[in-house]
Amino acid sequence: MIRSGSRLLEQRKKEIDALNVFPVPDGDTGTNMNLTFKAASLAADKVTGNSVHEVASAASTGSLMGARGNSGVILSQIMRGIARGLEGLNEANALQMAHALQTGVESAYKAVMKPVEGTILTVSRETARGAYLKAKSGTTDILEVLRAGCEKGEEALARTPEMLPVLKQAGVVDAGGQGFLTILYGWILALEGKEIGYAEVQQEEVQIPAVSGIIAVGSLEFPYCTEFLVKGNGLDPDIIRQALLDKGDCLLVVGTEDVVKIHIHTRNPGLILDYAIKYGSLHEVQIHNMLAQNELAAHQAKNVPESSEAAYTGGLEDASSGAPADQAASAGTTKVKDYGIVAVAMGEGIAQIFTSLGVDEVVFGGQTMNPSTSDLAEAIRKVPARHIFLLPNNSNIIMAAGQVNELIEDKEIYVIPTKTIPQAIASLLAFNSDSLPEENVQNMTTAFKQVSSGEVTYAVRNSQYGELEIAEGDILGLIEGTIKTTGRDILDVAKNVLEEMNWREKDLVTIFYGKDMAEEDVSLLTDWLSEEKPEIEVEVYSGKQPLYYYILGVE
Repeated sequence: MIRSGSRLLEQRKKEIDALNVFPVPDGDTGTNMNLTFKAASLAADKVTGNSVHEVASAASTGSLMGARGNSGVILSQIMRGIARGLEGLNEANALQMAHALQTGVESAYKAVMKPVEGTILTVSRETARGAYLKAKSGTTDILEVLRAGCEKGEEALARTPEMLPVLKQAGVVDAGGQGFLTILYGWILALEGKEIGYAEVQQEEVQIPAVSGIIAVGSLEFPYCTEFLVKGNGLDPDIIRQALLDKGDCLLVVGTEDVVKIHIHTRNPGLILDYAIKYGSLHEVQIHNMLAQNELAAHQAKNVPESSEAAYTGGLEDASSGAPADQAASAGTTKVKDYGIVAVAMGEGIAQIFTSLGVDEVVFGGQTMNPSTSDLAEAIRKVPARHIFLLPNNSNIIMAAGQVNELIEDKEIYVIPTKTIPQAIASLLAFNSDSLPEENVQNMTTAFKQVSSGEVTYAVRNSQYGELEIAEGDILGLIEGTIKTTGRDILDVAKNVLEEMNWREKDLVTIFYGKDMAEEDVSLLTDWLSEEKPEIEVEVYSGKQPLYYYILGVE
């Protein structure tokens, strides 16, 4: 069922992406749900037993590790609740399956601070309710129960435009709800014995900056990154973790009673494996000599021009930051500090600015490429600090950031809920290494709320948003994520966005121009600002971000 749901979602992800209410090039609900559920399916495929709870638990853990975007995080919580509802069961009848669906919905609602109706929450709730009522009526056929649930789910999906005016204006139903029902239709096809073909999709190459400042660390206190799975019965991650606390650093022990994932940096991997094998069989054992990786990367960095880009297709474990795997976190010469900062960036230039402002690890992502909870956790593990401030810098990454605490146990994580790059800059400037963690959280949050953020991008399809008639290819001006103006000229739209942001009444305008913008075109905008208000301070940076011609900050 899980594999079939994943394959059907893979086939229809672009259709679901197209339901995005905003016609900007970041309609990625289908993509995020697909990546999340594919992680669940891959985890379930690795289960050797045939217990329904064992499979559900593996899928739950996989979806959590692979959760991307708000829709992916909510989906992972549904899977988590389903696993909890099936706990202790080798087989599940129709009523038990319906009850598990309801438990999944309850888990998702609890995970969202302010649940909004007309979304995947509504559709999943009504689907679970329909399935449960059918099962309670005496029906014992799980197929009939799931079909009844999907029927109610489709009715709820059709009503989502009435619950959320923005859906009605765009003429679409909720994308997350559509994705959820797609998964369940995959379950039904599996139970009907119908095979779904699976078109392998090559992973897109992600352009990342090559970091030229990597230094050979000389020695590492814990040089071997060791990670593997333990499969057994009655496993307790907490008990397993306790004996490993003094065996290294960057320790991660998560899982279920049947499968536990262990990640640790240690001096002697053999001791770790000898200890773990007492609990069950070992699988997917990986041991990396991080000192050797560091030496290789430092040698290569000497020959890499500072402005060059490298396509990541696999290699050293931390290809997302250009540094060798876990280099900073395990450097014996690096003393563990009080504070560290991790931030998400969507362009090479923006990443360099973040680094200059004290960010320890940059996670590349943003529109159309939301990093998963696991991606964020991996970046945090690399920072040798007790307290980590995490800046997601995108509204669709905030929920995934909020789940990181479940994967990190040896650090205190503080999520600063920044939604834009200008907000992140203001937040970073407010950080003070001499302040208490709570004071920094308050100061950084207060600072980013003083900034107005705007963006200039393009429309990927015809649409209507409020009173605005939008044609494919139109230039769109957004303020705080809301479309405010449209046009056919980038410069004119940028001016209109700044006017809507009341830039003339402010002191500072910050401009991050994208990789598709020529410097002479950017000069037209800055010249206009100087002519209109000579005393205004204007800062211009080459953000090199994709999709967005300009990211604007006014404060």
